Amino acid sequence: MTDTHPSRAGADRSEAEDVAGLLPPPPEWDLAHERKLHHKERLMRQIDDDTARTAETGTPARRRVLRPAFVAPAAALALAGALTAGLTPGGPGAGGGTGTKTAQAGGNTHARQASALLGRISDAALDGRTLHVRDDQFVYVKTEERGADETSGKAVMGPPVLTEVWSSQDPGRVQRLGVVRENGGRPAHINAYLGDGEKGGTPVGIDRATYKWLAALPTDPDALLEYLYAKTPKDKDLSQDQAVFEGIGSFASGLLPPKTAAALYRAAARIPGVVTAPDAHDGKGRTGIGIAREDKKYAERSEWVFDKDLHFLGSRTYLTEDTAVGRKGTLLASTAVLALGVADKEGVRPAEVTEVTGDGGTEES
Repeated sequence: MTDTHPSRAGADRSEAEDVAGLLPPPPEWDLAHERKLHHKERLMRQIDDDTARTAETGTPARRRVLRPAFVAPAAALALAGALTAGLTPGGPGAGGGTGTKTAQAGGNTHARQASALLGRISDAALDGRTLHVRDDQFVYVKTEERGADETSGKAVMGPPVLTEVWSSQDPGRVQRLGVVRENGGRPAHINAYLGDGEKGGTPVGIDRATYKWLAALPTDPDALLEYLYAKTPKDKDLSQDQAVFEGIGSFASGLLPPKTAAALYRAAARIPGVVTAPDAHDGKGRTGIGIAREDKKYAERSEWVFDKDLHFLGSRTYLTEDTAVGRKGTLLASTAVLALGVADKEGVRPAEVTEVTGDGGTEES
């Protein structure tokens, strides 16, 4: 039945106009690469360095918990868990936000635009293909990443890294999360991080998100957001609102079941402080429509970028103020998703992959 109520029709037109105004000009491909996310092995080496520094000086070095696209976000959140303890009490907004309804009904134009855009991104995600992924298979994600090393106290940009990751879909506890290959080199194992007293490997869950686990998440956005706030480990370098936002971005960088993707984007619209970013671009300089949130504690803004058909392309994070790490606008990390698929063997590319082209579509090959 068609809704012909004039106030509803007017609201629909207003939302459509809000989103239409966010559409960028055609993508340009001559933008410089921005920044990258370190993969798990590199970050674990940084953790070891920080641990040694703490032992020597008694003062822990501030480190950014980068959330790589691979394992979506199994390795990323496992690292966050290794660096933090406990869960956040309360629900959405508990980390300094003002509640789940703020982003929807506060009368703020930017929040209203973000909610409308994420609603359309959610609808587009439902058109994706639901896959059957066996427990003995591996989710394959290919990205181009750059990242800044902050261990010296200043953000020092690293070179672009072409990263391929095969994530284990084993439903039990695993000692090996998967395999990673950089710049076409030899594959290296991604081993589970086990804290004190832990045995047997990492179980399926928010610390190791398999495709089946993702498919079983709540599809009601409010219930899903409540779950994410409860399960996302606290991070001393991020507010809980920002940690959940970046966690959703990590999921989006991987292979998502359509219903889960749709629910995640509608849940993101309920996080306080989420806005649109019309001039967003990913780690390869591909331009598109953006969704962003700023962590004011550390003056860092994280952006997701989508193409004109609302497919996820990648993300970037940069400074919004001059800080000890760098000047305003300094890029800290970026990623560009290039291909997704399901492989039968770790270290072997899938027979069929979805190429993320950035020009308003995806290609099967």
